[in-house]
Amino acid sequence: MKKVAVFGKPANGKSTLSKALSEATGLPLYPLDAILYLPNGDEVDREAYNVEHDNILSSDQWIIEGFSPLNSLDSFYKRLEAADTLIYIDLPYPVTYWLVVKRFLKGLFVKPAGWPEGSSVLHGTLQSFKVLKLCPKFWNESFLQRVEALSENKTLHVFSSLSDLNRFIDSLRDEKR
Repeated sequence: MKKVAVFGKPANGKSTLSKALSEATGLPLYPLDAILYLPNGDEVDREAYNVEHDNILSSDQWIIEGFSPLNSLDSFYKRLEAADTLIYIDLPYPVTYWLVVKRFLKGLFVKPAGWPEGSSVLHGTLQSFKVLKLCPKFWNESFLQRVEALSENKTLHVFSSLSDLNRFIDSLRDEKR
């Protein structure tokens, strides 16, 4: 495991899992939001994003976590193809909606993990709801089949419950100790 792509719907635990994985393996972590947004919360232009994304993909080791409607599907699939390990977090929609609300409520007091500096938690939450409304068009059975096809000669982890996801994260933390 040297190149890991972690992806899924908003608020599904990508940042938490990726941080634990980075700590357990020593692989450098690149949250996608950190290359999609400037420190003030504004979006970077597409060309700057593509250059940074391609630089990361060409390095020997990385964990890239996230998926955003702002980045192109081309860069997403490029990342999946370059990775040797794919981690797809596909929690049920009612759980995902609850996690977005929970992240917002907690974010009123503490900035969520991996949240871009200068970005509004309220704006991000509203964006998450917009993305979730569109998710069934993308995060569906045909997408999973495409990921499974892409994962030939790769390691694929698919988490569809919080308990499975939390067990995996706990096992990473146990490995570190």
